[in-house]
Amino acid sequence: MKPRGPLMIEHRLIEKMIEIVRIQIDKIKVDKHVDPEFIDNVADFIRTYADQTHHGKEEDILFRDLQSKKMSPENSKIMDELIQEHKYGRMLVKELLQAKAKYQQGDIARIDTIVEKLQALVDFYPPHIKKEDAVFFPDTERYFTDEELEQMLEEFWEFDRNMIHQKYQAVYDEAKMRYGS
Repeated sequence: MKPRGPLMIEHRLIEKMIEIVRIQIDKIKVDKHVDPEFIDNVADFIRTYADQTHHGKEEDILFRDLQSKKMSPENSKIMDELIQEHKYGRMLVKELLQAKAKYQQGDIARIDTIVEKLQALVDFYPPHIKKEDAVFFPDTERYFTDEELEQMLEEFWEFDRNMIHQKYQAVYDEAKMRYGS
């Protein structure tokens, strides 16, 4: 397996969670009610699994190692875009949690903001993932020797040993059971 393998596997779980979010957006619009626990679960999943675990491997290992390579201007541009997109995702989660807090304090108008932030996550992740899977990962793999790729994969596994994948599979499973179709 190459380093992009674990990253792409993580993308599949992120896509599944984003589908649950998409389903809940429609429910929130109809019911005019937000389940704060759902918002907490989404924020936790995005912050810990998508950002710390997944983006952590990208930024702390892959991007770090790519900075020592002579990349094409196009690949450098894409990497900069990905870094900015990761920051955008973090901002969305922060704003989602702020809106949820105001909603819980009785500001019912925050439902619209919550829906807007959830929709922004739904709109953000699929093209971001596609850019990484179809373009960036395959294009940048060529900058590394087989030995470097193997070393990177080992570093990914070590990174993961410090995270808690099972917990976030359980978060997804619970969300699917409670909120999915």
